[in-house]
Amino acid sequence: MRTAFDAGLAQYDPPPPGELGAPGEPGDIKDLQAENRFRFANVLRAWIEVDGAGRITGYGYADDSGSLLGKTEFGVGPVRHKFRAIQLPDIQRAPEVGDGWVRFSQTAGGKTGVPAPRRVAYPPFVQWQSPTAWSTLVLTLYADGRAEIDVPGASSFPRHWVYDGHGKLARKSGITNFHEWYRKAFGKHSPWGDEDSPAMIVAVETALERSLSVQLMHGHETGEGTRPRITKFAKGAMITEQGKPGSDVYLILDGIVRIERDGEPLAEYGPGAMLGERAHLEAGARTASIVAVTPGKVAAVDAAQLDRAALEELSQGHNREATGS
Repeated sequence: MRTAFDAGLAQYDPPPPGELGAPGEPGDIKDLQAENRFRFANVLRAWIEVDGAGRITGYGYADDSGSLLGKTEFGVGPVRHKFRAIQLPDIQRAPEVGDGWVRFSQTAGGKTGVPAPRRVAYPPFVQWQSPTAWSTLVLTLYADGRAEIDVPGASSFPRHWVYDGHGKLARKSGITNFHEWYRKAFGKHSPWGDEDSPAMIVAVETALERSLSVQLMHGHETGEGTRPRITKFAKGAMITEQGKPGSDVYLILDGIVRIERDGEPLAEYGPGAMLGERAHLEAGARTASIVAVTPGKVAAVDAAQLDRAALEELSQGHNREATGS
């Protein structure tokens, strides 16, 4: 698939922003749609009414809850054509009502408008339309004003970015599996055929990590560093080992890893996290091991290429996470 993208026939989507504007304000989800910044968006909004005694007296999905579609550009040079995505019917499940809470669940998605002829794993063993992409979101609203979000299911590709009610980026899918998605996600092998895929969701990286990741991935383009080394890892692989010397900093591109010290798990991280800076800052051995929880991919560069003050700030944050303070 990379051939069409690298040749300029198809478009790479820029990553979504770290924060969305409020509905109707600049930078909201509708602005991103107008700028063609995504292929599909699953917008889940709901409401509850609570009386003076704290009892829930009414609830429902908001009128603007549902899918938003982008377009796929395809063409050669200045001759570009835009293909509107093919929306599948939104699945809004009946709200589940509990003691002081209501839970809403919605699945939304579809297919890109550009055909994707390919061999597939199930009859008829050849498909013309593109694979199906979707997400299943759950929003729980409480009578005391709290709200919780969850992503129990999603297509295994592409990566899903999840925002909270304030427009803050709150979660990401931790792993992607293009091959599984490309060969199997169609027809009954989707929520519209009663088959969802479990989603492994992780916390998002910090603004500091996003800034450092740009340095790591693109420093060689400005002459400020060398090209990062990108490697795949299997589940259970030891990416760094406690006590061993090392000077590399790692950017997790895909998958989930666990930090272990003396065999004890400290924290788990997913795509966008930067790890391994302490060995460089302390000019010594690795203070912890990085172990793969899932298969994935990582980019590495010598830590000396990155801003030391930023790495020190990153290390302080990791120390707080490891100690729970």
